Amino acid sequence: MKRIHVWSALIVVLALVLAACGTSATTTTAASTETTATTTATTAASGTTAAMMTPVEVTIGFTTSTTGKYNTESTRQVNGLQLWMNDVNNAGGIHLSDGSVITFKAVSYDDESTKDRVQELYTKLATSDNADFLISPYSSGLTAAAAVVAEQYGKVMITTGAADDATYEQGYTGVYQVYTPASKYLTSSIDLLHSLDMGATKIAFVYENSTFSTGVATAAQAYAEANGYDVVLFEGYDAGTTDFSAIINKVQASNPDAILGGGHFADGEALAKQLYEKQVPVKFVSLLVAPPEPLFSEIGDAAKGIAGPSQWEPQVKFTEEGAMANGSAWIGPTGDDFVSEYNAAYGEDPSYHAAGGYAAGLLLQYAIQQADSIDPDAIKAALDATNLTTFYGNLTFDTSADKHGLQIGHQMVVVQWTNDLTKEIVWPEAAATGTPIYPLGS
Repeated sequence: MKRIHVWSALIVVLALVLAACGTSATTTTAASTETTATTTATTAASGTTAAMMTPVEVTIGFTTSTTGKYNTESTRQVNGLQLWMNDVNNAGGIHLSDGSVITFKAVSYDDESTKDRVQELYTKLATSDNADFLISPYSSGLTAAAAVVAEQYGKVMITTGAADDATYEQGYTGVYQVYTPASKYLTSSIDLLHSLDMGATKIAFVYENSTFSTGVATAAQAYAEANGYDVVLFEGYDAGTTDFSAIINKVQASNPDAILGGGHFADGEALAKQLYEKQVPVKFVSLLVAPPEPLFSEIGDAAKGIAGPSQWEPQVKFTEEGAMANGSAWIGPTGDDFVSEYNAAYGEDPSYHAAGGYAAGLLLQYAIQQADSIDPDAIKAALDATNLTTFYGNLTFDTSADKHGLQIGHQMVVVQWTNDLTKEIVWPEAAATGTPIYPLGS
C-alpha cells in the first residue's frame, strides 16, 4: 500500500503499547490545524489502552452498474471507493475515544443501470442488510431514486457520480453531495469559449434526455443567454442513441460556433466520433463525462481538441499546506499518492469518477472522526459543519432547508485532448497545464 495518513489515535496507542513493553519510539504526524482530521479524540485522552479496544465493523451499502449503460463510470467510482475502504482497514481502522476501532465492509448489488432495481436494492440495503451508511449509485437519475429510500429509512448517504441539483432540493436531511452540482458543469466551458474568442456568438446544445444531462444543459443555456450568446439549437436525444446523423444535420443547419452537451460516456464518445467523421465545421466542442475518461483517447483523431468539464484530474494539486492556509481541514492521501496507488491496483490512471468514489469514503471517514461516533445524528452534524480539503478539492455543504446537502465548495476544471492525444487542463487559467486548441482542428 502507498503512503496514507495514519490517524493520531493509532499512533498514540502504539506508543502506549511500546512503553508498556519497556520500548521507546519516536513518532511524527503531519502539521495540522484544529479542524484537521488528525485531531479527532484520541485513545490517550480517554485513557484507553490497546487491551480495551473494541472492534466494530461498519457496513457500507451501495449498488454498482455491473451491467447496463453506466458500467464504465460506475466501475471506476466503485474502484475508488473500494480502494479507500482497503486503505482504512489496512491502516488499522478509525479509532474512537470510547475504544471502538471502526473497520468497514461493503455490501453491494448490480443495479443494472435502472431506477426500479435501485429502489428495490437500496430498500434491501437499508432493511435486511441493515447498512450503517449508504453510498449512492452512479448517475443523477439512479441517485434520486436511492435518496428517497435513504431518507425514508434515516440512513446517511454520501452521493458521488450524482450532480443534478434537484436531488438536494427535496428537503432531505441525510443526503450529502460530493460532486459540483450540474448547474455548474458547462458554465466553465462557456467562460473558456469567451476567453478564446469574443467573436464566437452562436452555441448549439445537444444533450441526452436524462435527469443529469437535461439539468446541465438547461442551466448552461440560461448562463449562455445571460452572457450574450445566441442559442441556435437546443436538442435532446434519447438515452442509448448510437446514430447521431439526424441531430448532426440539425447542428450543421444551425451553423454554430460551438457545440455543448453530451450525456454519459458511451453516447459522448459516439457523438464526438460522428462529428469528426462528418467533418462538422465547428470551432469548439465541450461534452459531458466522456472526455475526462482515459478511454476517450481510443477514438483517435476524433478525440483531438474535444473538451469537457471534469470534477478532478491528476494534474490538480491540493495540499495540506494549502488547506491550512485557507482555514480548511485536511485529510490525505495526496493526489500523487492516490494516482500511484490506484494505478497499481487497477492498471490504469484514475478518472474523476474514481477520485469521486475515494473522496466519498474520505468524507465519511472525516465525519466519523469529527463526530467521534457512528451515530447518524452525530455524523449529520459533523457533515453540516464540514469545511474539508482532500486531494479531490474542497467539500462544503449548503445547510439551508431548501438545498440541504448541496455541494458548494468543490470547483471543476475543463480538460481538452491535445493533438498528440494527451489530456490537459485548459481552464481555469490558474490551473491550466496546457494551451487550449482553438479553433477545433488547428
